[in-house]
Amino acid sequence: MSTALVTSHDWKCLAGECRIQAWPSLHEMSQVISQRADLAEIVQILLHIMEKYMCVVRGTVSLCDRNAGTIYIHESFGLTEEQEARGIYRFGEGITGKVVESGETMILQRIGDDKDFLNLTRTRTDQDDDLSFICVPIKRGNKVLGTISVERIYDNDVLLNLDVELIGIVATMMAQAVELYLVENVDKASLLSENQRLQDALKERYRPSNIIGNCKSMREVYNLIEKVAKTKTTILILGESGVGKELVASAIHYSGFNPNGPFVQFNCAALPENLIESELFGHEKGSFTGATNFRKGRFEEADGGTIFLDEVGELPLAAQAKLLRVLQEKTLERVGTNKPIKVDIRIVAATNRNLEEMVANREFREDLYYRLNVFPMTIPPLRERGADIIALADYFVARYAKQNGKDVKRISTPALNMLMSYHWPGNVRELENVIERATILSEGGVIHGYDLPPSLQTPVLSGTAQKGAFDARMAAYGYEMIVDALKTQDGNMTEAARELGLPRRVLGLRMKEYGMNYKDYRIIDKSKE
Repeated sequence: MSTALVTSHDWKCLAGECRIQAWPSLHEMSQVISQRADLAEIVQILLHIMEKYMCVVRGTVSLCDRNAGTIYIHESFGLTEEQEARGIYRFGEGITGKVVESGETMILQRIGDDKDFLNLTRTRTDQDDDLSFICVPIKRGNKVLGTISVERIYDNDVLLNLDVELIGIVATMMAQAVELYLVENVDKASLLSENQRLQDALKERYRPSNIIGNCKSMREVYNLIEKVAKTKTTILILGESGVGKELVASAIHYSGFNPNGPFVQFNCAALPENLIESELFGHEKGSFTGATNFRKGRFEEADGGTIFLDEVGELPLAAQAKLLRVLQEKTLERVGTNKPIKVDIRIVAATNRNLEEMVANREFREDLYYRLNVFPMTIPPLRERGADIIALADYFVARYAKQNGKDVKRISTPALNMLMSYHWPGNVRELENVIERATILSEGGVIHGYDLPPSLQTPVLSGTAQKGAFDARMAAYGYEMIVDALKTQDGNMTEAARELGLPRRVLGLRMKEYGMNYKDYRIIDKSKE
């Protein structure tokens, strides 16, 4: 008698059931694993073994989604689709969660006696209390990928232990196929989902509706963005420094023909002349001293998307000639080679300089200027945007209050007047810096005039224009107190003076100095008009 037959006889004798009949199916599973690692086919063979040879009432194969921190039923026997959908566990939750967390097999002799059996699938009834439950981890090295679980009644421990060993062998056999499946499906899907989330966040951040402001000139800008975004037309963004040209360029890309393509930004004034060509067009190894490796340039990195050339007026003439070729032929040559490289890109350029004057002074190539100036867009300076100043200020207050952990709810009226009266040579960038500073200095949840820099206080307080920073700050503080008192007392100077602890005559002198009129602070009852 062969060893196999003896073993079969011993198993049948001691266990009461023969497992040798499952061997052909196990052999078939090993063939599938060695040839194509098809998890779907492997699982179907396993479920067949459970149903036909192991007399299992219910069996499941569960997989781990580590990005979500959950374990879900991948395939099952004896469960409906609705019951499968409910079988989702967190790591450490229930028997399945504990097996994944510990990496160790767990056995319940009797389900009805164990409180850790959660029955999330809602399959258990009173008749199931005598069922045993076996849960074996599917491991690849020290990493737990999922579990195999079975439920059935066992008359003796020998058969139970035999099935634990058999399921353990199957779990080891299928571990590699499970890992490949998770990488190709669950992990890849999670990465794609995260990538899409980041793309959506970028679109949300840069879409035109999120460029703060609704004045007429900005609405015209939004209209131009909407019309040109879906094309590959070269765009030239004009405007003073700090108006937000890079934000407009981003909005064009993320609203454009390929928002998932690369968006590459390059500041033409950021590098010395001898490095700009290499940075923009790339270089071959050994093309110049220090070029120890081949490198792609910014244009190649932007292939399939958009390149934003900020401060394009600062480009040296040699780089301008190469840029002209890219615009004309959509090809470039790396430094150190004559081999042309084709690129599919949209070029968005920006400058705060007068390119027409530069062309007249031979500081900028005329042919390049006309190539760039296909679709010009001018971004208005902040001083011409009226009430947008307040909208932008409120936006920056909310951002920096959250960022710095400050409870700032509003900007006081005098401070708003100062913001509106200032000429903003640094445009939106300067406003952002001013509000960030004021948010840090503010107390009591309000940004007051004295929280703003002295340069903003002098336009309102004309009498302090020639004073130093300390005097200007003190004048702003006094101005703020008078405004608050007049508003509280409905423009009544006598009551306002009493609140401030000043003689009425002194209050009048201060108001005259600040150019204030008590009538401006009276609340008009419209019902009496």
